[in-house]
Amino acid sequence: MVRPGAAELLRSVGLLADGPVRWGQPVAARGPGIYIVELPAPQPTPALDLETVGKWIDRVPGLRLDGERPGSRPLMARLASLWLPDATVLYTGSTAASIGGRVAALHHHVLGDPRPHADGHWLLTLRDLPTTRIWWAATEAPEEYLDAILEAFASAAPAPALPSGLTRPVGALLLPWATTRRPTGERQVHGLTGAVLPLPEVVTPPPTTVTQHAPGDAEGAMAEARGSGTTRRGPSGAAPAASAGLTARVPSSSGSASAAPRAVAPRAAARPAPVKRIPAAHRGPRDNTVPVELSPEAHARMLEELDQLTRVRRPEVVARIKAARELGDLRENSEYHAAREEQSFLEGRVQLLEQRLRRAVIVGDGTDGEGNASGSQGEGGGRRAGAGLGSRVTIELNGDETTWTLVGSTEANAAAGRISTASPVGAALIGATAGSEVTVRTPRGDVRYRVLAVE
Repeated sequence: MVRPGAAELLRSVGLLADGPVRWGQPVAARGPGIYIVELPAPQPTPALDLETVGKWIDRVPGLRLDGERPGSRPLMARLASLWLPDATVLYTGSTAASIGGRVAALHHHVLGDPRPHADGHWLLTLRDLPTTRIWWAATEAPEEYLDAILEAFASAAPAPALPSGLTRPVGALLLPWATTRRPTGERQVHGLTGAVLPLPEVVTPPPTTVTQHAPGDAEGAMAEARGSGTTRRGPSGAAPAASAGLTARVPSSSGSASAAPRAVAPRAAARPAPVKRIPAAHRGPRDNTVPVELSPEAHARMLEELDQLTRVRRPEVVARIKAARELGDLRENSEYHAAREEQSFLEGRVQLLEQRLRRAVIVGDGTDGEGNASGSQGEGGGRRAGAGLGSRVTIELNGDETTWTLVGSTEANAAAGRISTASPVGAALIGATAGSEVTVRTPRGDVRYRVLAVE
């Protein structure tokens, strides 16, 4: 059985298919819509170019496969493991701008570059890419229709068996081969990271201040203060004193300039330089390598939430999208848009939890590795536990008792009694023991807390 081709997929969701054109030829479509790259016929395995894959690895030093620097053949094997022998469609894309411009960007893309069209750049590893053709369809709702097309592609048939020696990654999505993510945020399971070069750092110039003067005011003084060259004297016959340290030279009785000072109005104070905000896209990549300290309880809560989201909530939302899609026109289908928005938030939360769990460091188990309670040495050889991550600390201030649980910054919730060890109070309580006092410096002065108990 062969999966639906590009034209059939476009028609199945109610779009008018246009094309095809050969790879490299311009697409005469200037509006938003969908574009699809497909082969003339299904192939059992991808015709990958060994030399191109090797250049890709050499060009991108940060490329990793399952966290390791790959060779050409292991990388080709992973790409081949996602190939669908029953499909002609290799890539599906959408754009809210110009279909023709987006396809041209794909034609001119260089493997490993972050721009102009890094999505779908696996296509450039194929030897038979010039034989592919491109179909397209105009629509004012490109993302919604792209989601419907990918759903139709996946529901046509289960993933077929691969040739001997290839195993499809566990959890891999049924997507066209070079499509690595859905519009709703779900990403293909391929194990590749750092596949493109990082974007160049954008240096934002410092803000400048421009002071405007009145016309003809070359020295910055107002015309009224500059005067006509006549010294005006007050009732006592003395010239007014100079103001703000600004003086002007006036002519003497002999016609030559004298050094007698004359009062000049001070310049208007320059306005403060405006605060220039740096766009989020120019702030540089976030550091995703910093460990996330978690207590055992927080780690268990995150695992439970991730399991609930992926095993229960995700299928429910997918079912809602499928049911809403059957109601009619996607552009004016409120049920469909609400379900899509919920799916977007769900997938964002899943990605955040997975990222934190990958960087998680479990601390605060209350032992020293040999089953002994951790803490400081007390009188009589006993051990008095010092507060750490996961500890419950009871403190007293002005006669009022409060109990806090010390947690990492990702699980802090003051309303639930959990404070971060990165906060001023949490940082001061680290290592504190029952009976000790800690001082927290605040803008209003130092505050002293007495530690009543550490659990």
